[in-house]
Amino acid sequence: MAAATRTCESPDCVQPAKLQCPTCIKLGIQGSFFCAQDCFKQNWNEHKKVHKTAKAAAKIEDIKSMNYNPWPGYKFTGALKPWPQSSRREVPDHIQKPDYAETGVPLSEIKSKQSMQIKVLNEEEIEKMRVACRLAREVMDTAARNVKVGITTDELDRIVHEACLERNCYPSPLNYHGFPKSCCTSVNEVICHGIPDTRPLEDGDLLNIDITIYYNGFHGDLNETYFVGEVDEESKQLVKVTYECINQAIASVKPGVKYREIGNIIQKHAQAHGFAVVKSYCGHGIHELFHTAPSVPHYSKNKAVGVMKKGHTFTIEPMISQGTWRDEIWPDNWTAVTQDGKRSAQFEQTLLVTETGCDILTLRPDENGRAHFLSQM
Repeated sequence: MAAATRTCESPDCVQPAKLQCPTCIKLGIQGSFFCAQDCFKQNWNEHKKVHKTAKAAAKIEDIKSMNYNPWPGYKFTGALKPWPQSSRREVPDHIQKPDYAETGVPLSEIKSKQSMQIKVLNEEEIEKMRVACRLAREVMDTAARNVKVGITTDELDRIVHEACLERNCYPSPLNYHGFPKSCCTSVNEVICHGIPDTRPLEDGDLLNIDITIYYNGFHGDLNETYFVGEVDEESKQLVKVTYECINQAIASVKPGVKYREIGNIIQKHAQAHGFAVVKSYCGHGIHELFHTAPSVPHYSKNKAVGVMKKGHTFTIEPMISQGTWRDEIWPDNWTAVTQDGKRSAQFEQTLLVTETGCDILTLRPDENGRAHFLSQM
């Protein structure tokens, strides 16, 4: 250790400091002086956190300096770029898995496409859906509590993955058609299906987290858009209108309503505020299958097939953009972005059609569905 004349940095110690932490010297960390080896050792558990923070910052700077770009020649539509990804996370053998968990191929879904019939769930199946959706909501809220400037979407994916395992759930996106992560994280101009990576979230970002879990043979699915730090007013308005779109659509759900009417409601409200509705992706039926009939487009004058009946379970998940509704896909074959690089927002809930309306199965407990979002505004 190098000699120095400082005050010891251990809590409640005011002795002159003559020794400096050798690891801090290597990492170029200023300060870190202690009065003696014993004081240094007693404070080690707390002090080593300084090393961890410095190493993480250095890693980020290394990545930035590499100007990471896995697709040379690809012209990005906006400012967002991909960052390196961590390895695929593992799921223990004791957790029940969907048929695609190992192969990446959802054979049961592929078979179901031979019929456009919309399944009517019985009481036992409805109860299983309620449980799956409640667990999905718990995982979402766990992730949401960790959204902040500086955290990476890869770290949020780890949090989601571990929250699923703690509840004996399989994270439905993992290896679905080969998707490499346990949730989708879509930032700014990413419309949907963003892959978590090591990019730290920045002040002013919009972040959509899309959670689906598989439990006891059934999937529960929802997504929400969050503000990271201080977000500009135009982005706040986009998110507010997107939230209003889904709530107006949900309010119309009841037996006898045609699925194609959902898009008319959403596009009318979005366009009235100067925003566009993405057409390439839609809501979907969900139960034992992750995606199945019905298809629920969010734009007007669509040709969706089907009429709502008691016992149907499906999602509504409008994607609303500041500029064009047109999208393109990054070369990873997943990340959908706006063609003009402007921002997009999304909300999603899983719904059960009842005798007189619907139950929002992924609703936050003891809330009317609005309190958490409006607290961000």
